[in-house]
Amino acid sequence: MRFEWSIAWRYLFSRKRVNAINIVSGVSAAAVAVVAAAMICVLSVMNGFGSVIEHMFSQFDPQLKVVSRDGKPFRTDAPEIQQLRSHQDISYMSEVFESTAMLRYNDKQTPVQLMGVDSLFAKATSVDSIIVDGEFLVRDEGGFERMVLGRGVASTLGVGAHFVEPLYIYAPKRVGRINMMRPDKSLLREHAFVSGVFAVNQIQYDDHVVLVSLPLARRLFEYDSLTVTSLNIHLNEPASVEHTQRELQALLGDDYLVLNRYEQQEDFFRMFGVEKLLTALLLVFILLVASFNIISSLTMLIIDKREDIRILSNLGANPRQIRRIFLLEGWLISILGVIAGIVTGVTVCLLQQHYGFLKLGSGEDYILSAYPVMLVWSDVLFVAATVLLLGFLAAWYPTRKLKIEK
Repeated sequence: MRFEWSIAWRYLFSRKRVNAINIVSGVSAAAVAVVAAAMICVLSVMNGFGSVIEHMFSQFDPQLKVVSRDGKPFRTDAPEIQQLRSHQDISYMSEVFESTAMLRYNDKQTPVQLMGVDSLFAKATSVDSIIVDGEFLVRDEGGFERMVLGRGVASTLGVGAHFVEPLYIYAPKRVGRINMMRPDKSLLREHAFVSGVFAVNQIQYDDHVVLVSLPLARRLFEYDSLTVTSLNIHLNEPASVEHTQRELQALLGDDYLVLNRYEQQEDFFRMFGVEKLLTALLLVFILLVASFNIISSLTMLIIDKREDIRILSNLGANPRQIRRIFLLEGWLISILGVIAGIVTGVTVCLLQQHYGFLKLGSGEDYILSAYPVMLVWSDVLFVAATVLLLGFLAAWYPTRKLKIEK
């Protein structure tokens, strides 16, 4: 094998009788390098955006969330739920009741996802860090009901923190008959004053969610003080989320689901994963097109080295060894290209990560000023393996039918 490597390495850098072969070989290596660098950069930027959005969700979503498997409300006095309170890894467990309601302010109204939360909600999440107006307060010391709106909801209704007029919340009665003559009598109404506005910078929260006190939500939807739709769990610092999730799921049984932050936003992260996969496949296709240059370069080299092939055959080299020489020659082009591409791609990503020279824009409309980058070494290995595999196949194709003449 050392014999084949030494001749292939010599052919790669030696001058050919036809100068175009050197040019095509250089172009082939450069094309592979550019595509490899582009793959690393694009995948790293997608990882960066995914990390930023995951951080946004984590400011509102708890570390673990317990819901019933059928999506219906459940009682906190159930024996399996009571066992959670004494679990050693749980620091805080916040009770939440969530359902759909109508919010009205003067002549404006909008449907909202009303979340009744208790006093531990702020500890189980990081909602305090995303308040952009006012403060997080759902019930004041005087017993007045307060609410915290998503920024989109506040904009739709034209309200802000500490407005002196209350907002009215409507929900259909859960029990009793509907009076067709007076449909307004089929609605329950509560009111609360705006204490703050939050912004997660995600439409599903900012444009729909309203936080109120847990007792208000239970009154509005006609449930008792032991009924919730979910439990938000914050863990002690040393505890492992994955390990604790498995323990709690085994403790609660099949009637409940224990969701981590990824599973709470499963649809979004699944869609993001599909986008990343399609992007990677598109770049692989571009790499496949670039690999045709290797086929052209190797074919021209085989024609140029016919005399050398005959001499090697007469000196005792068998056909398999000669084919391996040209196979390694073509593969070396991919190896040099992928090394140059990885070095370039990693360097660009690290520079962008530390200095942010590629800007997204400036102003309030931009959450980030520069393209976010997160270099994942598994992506680098994926790029290297893909380039080397396609490079091997591109080199194997023209050598498989190489005829050895003495």
